[in-house]
Amino acid sequence: MRSNIVLGGILAAFFAVVGTVYTVWHIIAYPDLVGAMRVEWVGTVALFFGMFMSAMVAVYLQRTHKAQGGELPEDILTSDIDDGDPELGEFSPWSWWPLVLAASAGVFLVGMAVGQFLLPIGVAIFAVAIVGWVYEYYRGHFAR
Repeated sequence: MRSNIVLGGILAAFFAVVGTVYTVWHIIAYPDLVGAMRVEWVGTVALFFGMFMSAMVAVYLQRTHKAQGGELPEDILTSDIDDGDPELGEFSPWSWWPLVLAASAGVFLVGMAVGQFLLPIGVAIFAVAIVGWVYEYYRGHFAR
């Protein structure tokens, strides 16, 4: 995790330097512009936004690393696979509901691009898919 924190800091510093150079370079390259037109706002805002996002990720990771009270087994190079938590979740490799959910998103997006009559169809398929996925273990062969 420390390497990710350092990487986030390096990216934040990189975006800060590049954003500053970009802004100053545009001001120098176009001396005839006056006022707010001297700054090229799209690139400047995008680069500084990248800086803020990288800094935000680095600070979040740093605070999470501090709060966990030491190194996790995933961060120690000499640890084995069995040192971590063996239970990572419950996964259903035979489930078709994620495919139906993706199809509903596809129908909805095609509806946004082509015709709005597909939007309610995509929402309806989404509702069926999410209910089916949530209640997959409620009934039938895999019920618990």
